[in-house]
Amino acid sequence: MRIAIFGKPEHGVRPESLHTLFGILRSLNDEVTIEKSFFDSLDGQSRKLAGDYPVFADDRFSADAALSIGGDGTFLRTAARIGDKGIPVLGINAGRLGFLADITETDAGNAIRLIHQGRFSIEPRSLLELKMDGMPDGHHPFALNEIAVLKHDVSSMVNISCSVDGKHLTTYMADGLVIATPTGSTAYSLSVGGPVISPCTDVIEIIPVAPHSLTMRPLILRNNRVITLTVESRSRSYLTSVDGRSFSCSDGISMEIRKAPFCINVIRPDGCDFFSTLRDKMMWGADSRH
Repeated sequence: MRIAIFGKPEHGVRPESLHTLFGILRSLNDEVTIEKSFFDSLDGQSRKLAGDYPVFADDRFSADAALSIGGDGTFLRTAARIGDKGIPVLGINAGRLGFLADITETDAGNAIRLIHQGRFSIEPRSLLELKMDGMPDGHHPFALNEIAVLKHDVSSMVNISCSVDGKHLTTYMADGLVIATPTGSTAYSLSVGGPVISPCTDVIEIIPVAPHSLTMRPLILRNNRVITLTVESRSRSYLTSVDGRSFSCSDGISMEIRKAPFCINVIRPDGCDFFSTLRDKMMWGADSRH
């Protein structure tokens, strides 16, 4: 197999885990290429083990599968680099919680062997696309987790006029508004009171952040809907965040959010599924008395 490896350069990936991983990839005769910033961050022994692997720094790469080594943030950056290439991604968790990067470092070798044996499934995860005037040059407009509009730290609440398929829904008075995919339901959405949604469900969720009215509740729509937002702020500016990549916007700019025309394919080795991840990561069913 042709494997592309991504990682967060400053992330504390354990060298012994990388040594084991590279050893397994060599034993399976995989063709490996490594993202340059991650390669440059490797310790001496890891770099020696990966020394003859080609390195890439731009988006001109191809692979049968990608490994994202880090946390969920690393997975999101990997997804942004892969874009519409269709390369399936396995997330190896060297971070903390990890819903996207849900394979532990100790289980990574077994997961790769299962993939070689054909014992895996592919989950296509939908993305959101943001269209607006004034987006910074080179800014990636696609989100695997969420697109959010948020007040600046020191400003008052913002007024967010929201329409669905051209029909006015409401104007939110809030600290912000999160538009999330099912994948993003366990990210920012969860922290502001949104529901947990099974990843391959064909929906989009709208969740207000600290709304002025307590009757403003999360709303779930089919993902073929087009959401239009216009924001007004006393400070005349606000933040727009696309999977955590933020930039400042001026009042009155209309933004359109819809399902992206491509998906990110997530690799699920046999024995690994969303429900087991929920039980493990959120301790569902666990009794703290034992």
